[in-house]
Amino acid sequence: MHAGLMPNGRVVFLDKVEKFTQLKLPNGQWAYSAEYDPVTRNVVPLAYKTNAFCSGGAFLADGRFVSIGGNAPLLDVDPTVGDGFDGIRYLQRSATDASLNGQSWSEPGNKIVSARWYASVQTMPDGQLFVASGSYNGLDPTDPENNNWTYEMLNAQGITSGRNLTMEILKKNQPYYMYPFVHLLNNGQLFIQVSKSAEIFNTATNTVTKPLPDVPGDHRTYPNTGGSVLLPLSSANGYAADVIICGGGPYQDITSPTDASCGRIQPLAANPTWEMESMPEGRGMVEGTLLPDGTVIWVNGAGTGAQGFGIATNPTLDVLIYDPAKPLGQRFTTGPRSSIARLYHSVALLLLDGTLMIAGSNPVEQPILTPVPNKVPSEDYVTEFRVEIYTPPYLSGPNANKRPTDLTLSSKSLKADGSTFTVRFTAPAGNKAAKVALYHGGFVTHSLHMNHRMVFLDTTGYRAGATSQTLTVKMPPNRNVAQPGPYVVYVTVDGVPAIGQFVMVA
Repeated sequence: MHAGLMPNGRVVFLDKVEKFTQLKLPNGQWAYSAEYDPVTRNVVPLAYKTNAFCSGGAFLADGRFVSIGGNAPLLDVDPTVGDGFDGIRYLQRSATDASLNGQSWSEPGNKIVSARWYASVQTMPDGQLFVASGSYNGLDPTDPENNNWTYEMLNAQGITSGRNLTMEILKKNQPYYMYPFVHLLNNGQLFIQVSKSAEIFNTATNTVTKPLPDVPGDHRTYPNTGGSVLLPLSSANGYAADVIICGGGPYQDITSPTDASCGRIQPLAANPTWEMESMPEGRGMVEGTLLPDGTVIWVNGAGTGAQGFGIATNPTLDVLIYDPAKPLGQRFTTGPRSSIARLYHSVALLLLDGTLMIAGSNPVEQPILTPVPNKVPSEDYVTEFRVEIYTPPYLSGPNANKRPTDLTLSSKSLKADGSTFTVRFTAPAGNKAAKVALYHGGFVTHSLHMNHRMVFLDTTGYRAGATSQTLTVKMPPNRNVAQPGPYVVYVTVDGVPAIGQFVMVA
């Protein structure tokens, strides 16, 4: 349901209270969180104190992973887990301190100021967290009394300011107001998209600084969520944001069609407009993940239905590869096809080795291991415990033997202030180009990749054809472009990535 790549290279999964999982805690209760090592495939159960069902999250500036909000306790299932609606959970991992591995979530008692289920979280340039939207109680969103159309700010340590502020874009788009898409722009303000509406919002002044045109097509956010990606940033255009949103649907029911269209916009352009294109098929719950070569991989979802328990069918199994640099109409190609349905509560994220981990699908209220036909809501699709690895084209076939190796960084404590560091690596003979990317995978849940971003860094010193390479790499000019927290540095040579290395950006 929720996932993140931690600084130790492992993946943490975070789920809701269940009557069954595949792991147990020392106290005999089922584990609803786990730490997975994609290299050894070992998995460790992790405990939490409050129900994290449908929370939002981010990495704090100090590197801790934080889960915010959640849902009510299920005391008949597990009396040891309490109310998570206003909960804040912290998890610390390190690239250098292995003693933190396997430690459970910390919940010292900090709370958000109001209940939030399905809230989005965005890290700001100063390390504060913008936390927006959510349901007060998980009940009918067509009743405004259930809906939290406010935002609050948490400080860089993940502690709330104690104040809720109304957001009109959330209020006017009920019931499609939960899990809005949020991206940090290079002026320090936020791009926010809810249902079909979009705007640029300034948290410092609590004002909308620019209303944006509605995106054509169906609803784009919960319960007909598509996926949204902030495309790679670079100095070539002043780190200007280019956002794409794909998929969606018109209503919350198993009969709902899904939207094949994608809208792409540059929010800070003088006259921002949506450039429309189309996926090969309609998809809801589709999610996009950036790759170090600048392409986007779209996976998971359904061709019919919506988010919710038992109301989606026709799983969309093909990998879609999107190249934002290609001309309109030529950007999508179809990759391999999975055999595993990844519906509601699926995730995808990039690993250090440049492959994509795909996991989840829990489209029923409580886990089932075999389909139960003719049920309403549907139980045609099981709770999925398997993990898949998708290998992109840049590591397929002969490219598998063309990785850059022996990568070393002069520092792993970096600053977003235009300073430089050095990378050294061994490149394959005959190489023609090298790039360095600063990559943040973010908090992944429900087709949203909160805080997900990648910046191509300026470099000097590359020598075409040389096997021994030393590059001087320039960091982004400020924290509007790279807010503080953990990142991965990926070096690609002719599009093939070296194994990534975690760094901290201040």
